[in-house]
Amino acid sequence: MNRFYTLLAVVLLALAAPCRTQASAPAPDDTIVVKLPNQATMTLFVKNKAQLRELRNYKLDSLMILLDTYITQAEAAGKTSKTETVTMEFYPAKDQPGKQVPEQIRVTVRTDEGKKSDTERVDVVLGRAFGVSVVENGDDDHVSIKVGTSAIDDSTRNAQKEAKRQERAARPGHSDFGIDIGLNALVNRNATTAEDFDLRPFGSRYISLNWHYLYRLGPQGSPVRLLTGPELSFNNYMFDNNARLFTTSTGTTVIQNEPNLDLDKSKLATTTINLPLMLVLNTKNKKGNDDGFRLGAGGFAGYRLGSRTKIKYDNNDRDRKDKDRGSFNLEDFNYGLQGLVGIGGLDLFVKYNLNELFKDGRGPQAQTLSFGITLGGI
Repeated sequence: MNRFYTLLAVVLLALAAPCRTQASAPAPDDTIVVKLPNQATMTLFVKNKAQLRELRNYKLDSLMILLDTYITQAEAAGKTSKTETVTMEFYPAKDQPGKQVPEQIRVTVRTDEGKKSDTERVDVVLGRAFGVSVVENGDDDHVSIKVGTSAIDDSTRNAQKEAKRQERAARPGHSDFGIDIGLNALVNRNATTAEDFDLRPFGSRYISLNWHYLYRLGPQGSPVRLLTGPELSFNNYMFDNNARLFTTSTGTTVIQNEPNLDLDKSKLATTTINLPLMLVLNTKNKKGNDDGFRLGAGGFAGYRLGSRTKIKYDNNDRDRKDKDRGSFNLEDFNYGLQGLVGIGGLDLFVKYNLNELFKDGRGPQAQTLSFGITLGGI
């Protein structure tokens, strides 16, 4: 990397003393191509001349010392890192108050996968405006300086993403928002009336808004996570075969056919707040990101916030909708088992309520099984 320091020094000196350089053939207004005495070529992308002058605000000797120190640290970290790319951020303005130094310097080192001792590329970004990129490719070294946020190239964007990924991986835990979308089924059913009942599969929907927190168990790099966090769940049970749910005069809830009505829709809807507790095995993919294969298992407990019924039918050629709110002898507290399996950005979930949907002896015997996909989240 000795060539890097030589090239970087030439670049900075060229900015401070443009009289030593020679302009090339005509180029676009936002591009300045400079040929240095050693036949190297420097390309600057600017919005205007004012941005070019901003580089003179820094003292070159102090800036070179800073860059030398930071690049050395980043290269040392790159040799011991398990990934090919290491990004480190430094804040010299905070460490040296009162001096004309950049507020932020980001150094990204890319090493050869097979040879950790060799540095293939170093990207240096000064603040949010100035970028220096050095590519090691045999005897062909390329240096580019870009001024202005619109001139940030793909390598800088990748470096920023990598820095965020590494920062997230270093934290012991993080929170995520996700949405569960799926279907409900009633299992282990035993109707209390002579008529049995069924659910419409695609009408019995399950939706849950999840604010999950994942806490890493073990040292950094451990694939084991503890998942918890509140879930606001909405369960729909759409009855089939012209059946409806209601509470009798004796206080018992029944689900039975309605011979006098031709029901277009008949459903029970509940809203619950749940708290899961799961162990999740979250492996890394080939690029080292935490979106490889995932497998989780655990349980949950919750409380019913509300419930209502709705029927829709035709009465003398007019649509009627009857709605009713109440407890309907539903269990207030819920608990059960749940699990997930996923890879990449796709997760499948399943939840099984161990408790009965209705209170013992006050309604039909049935337990809820929910399953589907998760959007977002871990």
